[in-house]
Amino acid sequence: MSQIVDGFNRQVDYLRLSVTDRCDFRCVYCMSEDPEFLPRQQVLSLEELSWVAQAFTELGVKKIRLTGGEPLVRTDCDQLVKLLGNLPGLEDLSMTTNGSRLTKLAQPLFDNGLSRLNISLDTLNPELFTQLTRNGKLDRVIAGIDAAIAAGFRKIKINAVILRGQNDHEVVDLVNFCRARNLDIAFIEEMPLGVIDERKQSRHCSSDEVKALIEAQYPLIPSSKRTGGPARYYQMADSSTHVGFISPHSNNFCHECNRVRVTVEGRLLLCLGNENSIDLKAIVRAHPGDIDRLKQAILDGIQFKPQSHHFDQEGVQVLRFMNATGG
Repeated sequence: MSQIVDGFNRQVDYLRLSVTDRCDFRCVYCMSEDPEFLPRQQVLSLEELSWVAQAFTELGVKKIRLTGGEPLVRTDCDQLVKLLGNLPGLEDLSMTTNGSRLTKLAQPLFDNGLSRLNISLDTLNPELFTQLTRNGKLDRVIAGIDAAIAAGFRKIKINAVILRGQNDHEVVDLVNFCRARNLDIAFIEEMPLGVIDERKQSRHCSSDEVKALIEAQYPLIPSSKRTGGPARYYQMADSSTHVGFISPHSNNFCHECNRVRVTVEGRLLLCLGNENSIDLKAIVRAHPGDIDRLKQAILDGIQFKPQSHHFDQEGVQVLRFMNATGG
């Protein structure tokens, strides 16, 4: 089996596959308040998504995470899970979701072979939740989390983006929420994607600051937990909950990057903080069924994967919101 190895001898075995740019929320750090979504014909079909996934698994990718937008606003997402769950060599199929539709879909997703869920939850305050998501309802998300637990998921992680002056006072509350349900949690530094203004710059809260808030109540012990992603994990002496930190600003993890993204438009995005991309959709549609040509395009394109992102360099800006990138 071929392997995907970039120009810096990093093996890529993890694909984040975006299935839609649409979402039922409008989170302030993810998209503009009035976003423009792609026409349907520009979006990869169910068959095209599974074809791209098959090409990657035949090249040694062992882990695929479905992202968006919100994957579950796509009505055929549970069928895509079923298709991908049958791919030879795929060891881990997971999804990042806002949780709002899990009360209905958690059980079919689990039954169709989804291994793990990452669920976004930035606050436990209903009013602040609606403010940060611009229209979301906290009770629906918490009900979705509980539905996922009831469906049989044992690998659930909460993702929280902490913004200074908005939800940084809730860090320990979020940890306690996860401790009560035996869930893991990852605190994520805000990604500087989209149009950056002074307001966004000033609300950045570093992983070290978040960690210090937790350690005032729960001393953190470095953990050996690894998920194939960029999080650094810690444990607490009296709980099975792991606490992770994803720090694109303060702790650059590029030297061990093992992942690429395919956007909903079928572009192979080689770095979250870089505009380099390869148009896989054009190949899929011009040469349907020619998986060898698709795999060769992936192998050729991976040589353009940059050594690192540049989120820490003043003035560098990626004018692509997270919903168009894939979480």
